[in-house]
Amino acid sequence: INAFATGDILQILVFSVLFGSALSLLGNKAQRVSSLIDELSQVFFRVMSFIIKLAPLGVLGAIAFTTGTYGVESLKQLGMLVLVFYASCFVFVAVVLGIVMRLAGFSIFKLIRYLREELSIVLGTASSDAVLPQIMRKLEWMGIKDSTVGLVIPTGYSFNLDGFSIYLTLAVIFIAQATNTPLSIHDLIVVVLVSLVTSKGAHGIPGSAIVILAATLSAIPAIPVLGLVLILPVDWFVGIARALTNLIGNCVATVVVAVWENDIDRARAHRVLNRDEALRYVPAGEDEGVEPAAGEHVPAV
Repeated sequence: INAFATGDILQILVFSVLFGSALSLLGNKAQRVSSLIDELSQVFFRVMSFIIKLAPLGVLGAIAFTTGTYGVESLKQLGMLVLVFYASCFVFVAVVLGIVMRLAGFSIFKLIRYLREELSIVLGTASSDAVLPQIMRKLEWMGIKDSTVGLVIPTGYSFNLDGFSIYLTLAVIFIAQATNTPLSIHDLIVVVLVSLVTSKGAHGIPGSAIVILAATLSAIPAIPVLGLVLILPVDWFVGIARALTNLIGNCVATVVVAVWENDIDRARAHRVLNRDEALRYVPAGEDEGVEPAAGEHVPAV
């Protein structure tokens, strides 16, 4: 109880994992408790939605006060944060995920080109929820078995949030520097480990980035949690790169798992990624397009 009152996130996480494991093992005996927790979570998320709807007014006032008092120059640091975050996401996708895809026998850039329509939607909405069905169909069209796609993609939406983890670590360091809070190597390691845990399951919840950031900041008592208001003005901008990185990471994970489990038709995947006209993807509901050559394996779409 003291951990909940003081906001000790590590203790809360340990208790949550133990409590959730116990509920899972009890099965039907704990159904009432599980239902109560689910209903309470809906109430809490509705409260958070109220706060998020009013938050822009507070952000507007904070930006107006900061700009009016210290001038436009005060916004440069926030701009640098956005640039650094975008650069970090680009390097992660191009280098880290690029190497992973190369080891799997494919090109990350060809995969991005193949998914360009869905990525464009994410770019405009800062959310990858709307493109989940299309992403799954296109990965199946590549030649990946639907069982692998159906397992990895939905799971990755909750547990494989690469962009979210990058955002949390950068935001914590930014707030520490803005508040002149020194961080030791131990503190940095704690931030990385905590961000990997707290980001799980946060996808799709409105305003979850600010809530999870507050939970991550509480792991380092020296950093004032109120410092997260410094991030609010640019949260939407970083949310775009965050969602794109999450989506690309999930697609790469699906390809890699399919390669590991031998659940992918490599020849078909290469032809699709190389834009073979005979295997051009046709969105559901459209009659146009060239049918695959005879004998080709066509996954259900």
